Amino acid sequence: MASNTRFWAPFAARFTLGFAAASVAILALSPRAEAQTSAQNKAAVEAKFDAWKVGTGNPFELLADEASWTIEGNSVASKRYPTKEDFLAEVIRPFNARMSVGIKPNVRSITAQADRVVILFDAVGTAKDGKPYTNTYAWFFRMKSGRVVEANAFFDSIAFNDLWARVTPTE
Repeated sequence: MASNTRFWAPFAARFTLGFAAASVAILALSPRAEAQTSAQNKAAVEAKFDAWKVGTGNPFELLADEASWTIEGNSVASKRYPTKEDFLAEVIRPFNARMSVGIKPNVRSITAQADRVVILFDAVGTAKDGKPYTNTYAWFFRMKSGRVVEANAFFDSIAFNDLWARVTPTE
């Protein structure tokens, strides 16, 4: 029996080392399989802003369901929205219900580094009272697996608050 164990020992050791090496390789590669490069994150955001500009999509399509969105500052909408649906229900849908011509972005710059993408853009639309709505936005996205998981937004609160108070949302 002892000679039988000596016969298999080198094979068992090689198998154990091979299994350990494969496990380490799989663990090392798994996070990378989900990770996006900064260039991929930037391209995904650019594509959604391009779609928004021509009316075939919008950057909110990039939001993960559990994405939080924080509107910084002192606007009437400033706070942290814990999910995509909270943000869409409390800000985006009421905003769009105040517009006769939805805003279209004019991107000034998109900068990406690691999992962060920063977008600076101007937006112009027409409110339901016929007056133009213009604003400048800076959005900071944290991305994971090609989706926005956290967003912080900055904009001119005076222009936003004026629209929010002046125009009653209608469907």
